[in-house]
Amino acid sequence: MKLQQLPSEFQEALPILEKLKASGYEAYFVGGSVRDAILGRTIHDVDIATSAYPEETKKVFTRTIDVGIEHGTVLVLHGGQEYEITTFRTEDVYVDYRRPSQVSFVRSLEEDLKRRDFTVNAFALNEEADIIDKFHGLKDLEFKILRAVGVPQERFNEDALRIMRGFRFAATLDFDIEEQTFQAMQETAPLLEKISVERIFIEFDKLLTAAFWRKGLEKMIAAVAYDFLPEMKGKGTCLKAMLDRLRPDFLFATSEQAWAMLLIALDINEPKNFLKKWKTSNDFQKAVLDLVAAYRTREKTSVDKFLVYQYGLENLLLVEQIRQAQDLPIEIEQIKALDAALLIHSKHEIVVNGRTLMTELNLKAGPNLGRILSEIEKAIVLGELMNEKEAIFKFLKEKGMI
Repeated sequence: MKLQQLPSEFQEALPILEKLKASGYEAYFVGGSVRDAILGRTIHDVDIATSAYPEETKKVFTRTIDVGIEHGTVLVLHGGQEYEITTFRTEDVYVDYRRPSQVSFVRSLEEDLKRRDFTVNAFALNEEADIIDKFHGLKDLEFKILRAVGVPQERFNEDALRIMRGFRFAATLDFDIEEQTFQAMQETAPLLEKISVERIFIEFDKLLTAAFWRKGLEKMIAAVAYDFLPEMKGKGTCLKAMLDRLRPDFLFATSEQAWAMLLIALDINEPKNFLKKWKTSNDFQKAVLDLVAAYRTREKTSVDKFLVYQYGLENLLLVEQIRQAQDLPIEIEQIKALDAALLIHSKHEIVVNGRTLMTELNLKAGPNLGRILSEIEKAIVLGELMNEKEAIFKFLKEKGMI
């Protein structure tokens, strides 16, 4: 097969291929970017594979960085872009079900493609737009099938993260998983416990935010792979309930919204600990926990000014989207109106602070000062007090606080 036209991302990188070939080496575009070009999807990273060994690649190009030279990868800087160029290679026995104990450089493209995970990721593309398909990946693309390259069990034993990648590809591409490949994913799922949580999080996060996330999650549930993910053992019923609760066409707007819904569906008692086990950042934890708290509050009450102020317009709209997807009552327009009516959106916008009160009103630092500031904040938010210094001082006098 031949592409009618090379996508612009490949055209920009053509000088890389041409320079390697002019130096006597083979060079191809490889991997997911080729698959996406065939499918007409957006291309992200352009990866290049070559018969040139790393030191040979460095001699061909003047501007290079050793980003993973022990694994055959050299970063080449060209035309304001960065390209990872990796030598054709084979891999020895894998350690910890993730990394090969040894990498051997080879001159054969086919040997290199044999180590890829799925047939639809094992394409190569030359400068003439010819697609090299050694493992019938084009047929699998046509029938929307995800199939492991070679013996499935071997591929997942080599790198257990490929199990999560399989579920993720099902979610992003809307592909079914070939029977033997799925069976191998199911059998090797316990190996996920040996993979770093950070890497699993990336794959699971991409799954949840994908266009066909339901398919990816359904495959993960069917394989009982969740049993080997942090804090999710035995949560299959909850995950199925999450699929049932949300409308079939619902898509998550953000990662934070997706993980908040996951926590709600799993009925996690200590959501902060759950997110810590997934080794997420503090900022991500705060954003997700705020959404969960706002959702729980909305289960008990309607929106008011203080609720909008406390959680913010963006968070509450994300919560209302989740409620709407479950056919629960929503108050989107009211939330927007209340937000527009707020005099402040943060306590930092208040014209006075603790230092002001201590300096001008001779108040002392301590719990009482904190209570006074909270009263000021609440009154301004509720529209009972203007955000002006004179009005605030008068308010405090009338309340007998000073």
